[in-house]
Amino acid sequence: MIRKFLFLFFFFLGIVSISILFLPALLMPSKIVLFGGKLMGYWSEICLRIFLSTKIIIKGKENIIKNEKFFIASSHQSMFETFYLQTIFNSPIFILKNELLQIPIFGWYLKKIGSISVNRNKITKDNLGLIEKIKNSVQNSNRPILIFPQATRVLPDDRISFKKGVGRIYKEIGIKCQPVAINSGRVWPKKNNL
Repeated sequence: MIRKFLFLFFFFLGIVSISILFLPALLMPSKIVLFGGKLMGYWSEICLRIFLSTKIIIKGKENIIKNEKFFIASSHQSMFETFYLQTIFNSPIFILKNELLQIPIFGWYLKKIGSISVNRNKITKDNLGLIEKIKNSVQNSNRPILIFPQATRVLPDDRISFKKGVGRIYKEIGIKCQPVAINSGRVWPKKNNL
């Protein structure tokens, strides 16, 4: 219980501190904000190691697609991967739920780094233009696209169908898919139920 409290306290203290420290970066080139995202990823790794005695093991890093455009389709079990995947891949462009852009400060950062939002609850004009937005991002950037195909955090043993968007991206944009399997929910499940 104490370790859980310490982990959450120092993790969120670090995230808030980095967010405040990088506020001026919102007026600068986006690569500075992207660096702040990587710092958050490394900070989450440090907190997991120190407070929960958890070491991150990456298997198959040699299979990461290089020297060509691709998108990442990752399982989603905790807040962890939203930060940590930025340290493994070249500052990915997130496809995320629209509500995240409404969060003060955090949403500003997500907009600054070119995140693409989706309204999960209904068909909108913006959702209909999603593939076009992704195509533009792929053409104008060397950063990979990152999507969580289940569109929500799931418990490690839950099997939730992928949303249709992943198949559409693969079919209509014509770039390779880098699958990522994660088991972060075993240590840090959704709702911070450590």
